[in-house]
Amino acid sequence: MGKVVAIVNQKGGVGKTTTAINVAASLAVLEKKVLLIDADPQANASSGVGFDVNTVVHNSIYECLIGKSTAKESILNTSIKGFDLISSHIDLVGAEIEMLNLPEREKIMKSVIEKIKSMYDFIFIDCSPSLGLITVNALTAADSVIIPVQCEYFALEGLGKLLNTVKLIQARLNTKLEIEGFLLTMYDARLRLANQVVDEVRQHFGKMVFQTVIQRNVKLGESPSFGKPVILYDALSVGASNYLNMAKEIIQNNAPEEAKSDELNKSNS
Repeated sequence: MGKVVAIVNQKGGVGKTTTAINVAASLAVLEKKVLLIDADPQANASSGVGFDVNTVVHNSIYECLIGKSTAKESILNTSIKGFDLISSHIDLVGAEIEMLNLPEREKIMKSVIEKIKSMYDFIFIDCSPSLGLITVNALTAADSVIIPVQCEYFALEGLGKLLNTVKLIQARLNTKLEIEGFLLTMYDARLRLANQVVDEVRQHFGKMVFQTVIQRNVKLGESPSFGKPVILYDALSVGASNYLNMAKEIIQNNAPEEAKSDELNKSNS
């Protein structure tokens, strides 16, 4: 049964979609079966892996949420084996209004995903930069949350509100929801401020912060315009290396306890 991970931060420009695309692609390269659900009306994750969202207008996550399509019918294969996508579309903007009067409206995405969960090792949901009904749906459907945190001055701004939302979801809609980790993004080792943010986040959240840090990298910025994850655009780039390391960290963190013990014994021998 696949693990569902929502990638969330209501603050825009923190590397959320970049993370969604490249973690999913890296896990697929590491021979995991991965699905990326683009739950942002801007559909950047969809175009970032090479799809023209105007051609999937009848089979996007929007149609799944309003009952006009099934998740299985909406799955698209990307150029990386084992990496699939359910795309977004601008129509998703209106989905929250259409869902308002539906019974158990917060659990609609969960019911959509349940039907395909067994097909994948990991299912990632790229959420929009808001805490609206679609994001609440994603958090209700998810087993865990990855929170990208930009290594800049306003990095921690709004995190309190996001964490309060997560706590509300845990209390009322999804008691099993966990924080997979905080991911530090856009890191520039030359800047004292970036290092201060890293230190502050690690001090505040401790082991909940991923060891991997995503560095600022030109190739990461260029690859979406070519419709490719960075590992296809430039496999030798720092960005590709960072996300591969993060994928390995996710695999390790989700390994059975016996496997973790074996790995620890190997590293100590």
